[in-house]
Amino acid sequence: MTEAQTSEEVLLERVSPAIAVVRLNRPQVRNALNLTVRQQMAAIFRGLAEDPDLRCVILTGNEESFAAGADIQDMSQIGAIEMYQRHTERLWGAVGDCPVPVIAAVNGFALGGGMELAMHADIIIAGRGARFGQPEVKVGIMPGAGGTQRLTRAVGKYRAMRLCLTGEIIGAEEAYSMGLVSKLVEDDQVMSSATEMAEQLAALPPIAVEQIKEVILHGADASLGTALALERKAVQVLFASQDKQEGMNAFLEKRKPTYSGK
Repeated sequence: MTEAQTSEEVLLERVSPAIAVVRLNRPQVRNALNLTVRQQMAAIFRGLAEDPDLRCVILTGNEESFAAGADIQDMSQIGAIEMYQRHTERLWGAVGDCPVPVIAAVNGFALGGGMELAMHADIIIAGRGARFGQPEVKVGIMPGAGGTQRLTRAVGKYRAMRLCLTGEIIGAEEAYSMGLVSKLVEDDQVMSSATEMAEQLAALPPIAVEQIKEVILHGADASLGTALALERKAVQVLFASQDKQEGMNAFLEKRKPTYSGK
């Protein structure tokens, strides 16, 4: 890491101008997500979205826990109106709306809100010892930050029903086999694998990468015809980019391309 900024419970680190690491920093409670953490994380992501040099974000916790869910102590003291007035969907949205790829690097527990946070990323890299689950039903509530919807889209109705209704916690290998995890690695290789992938993404033409992310996310909820039209329009836009010409010229000339993001 070349630079780090501390805001008590969330850390922003820069591997390079192109790669940022957002790290949850509440080890005493397994990185449980209270309102302050979500506010700090949203502020960081909003700032990163305006950074023209940024190409990828790694979202992580520590070796023991990615995030072990929402802070039960915090939630136990609030009612429906205060819960509504918090508008936490806007805080979560800052992560999901990040224009560059977000990689969730998961060690340990990713439960409840922690699993929902991981699902706001575009790629999930998990250690073999990681654990995933939506156990909210066991404390009288239900997933409320996309757990019922993103999970269903990721793994299908019947697997999502099982996890949300039972609150069962599953291992990383099962999460990988059902399509929730993008890549499974040894526990001590999670961050190095995430960093390696981030470097690969940072070396690619940024406009093309952003368009791929945008089309996949927005096309998923559209009809096939609409999604295909969105895809075609994105391809047509890329044919106007300098990076398209650079990439194709480099291929024909058998050299490494240098992308400018234009």
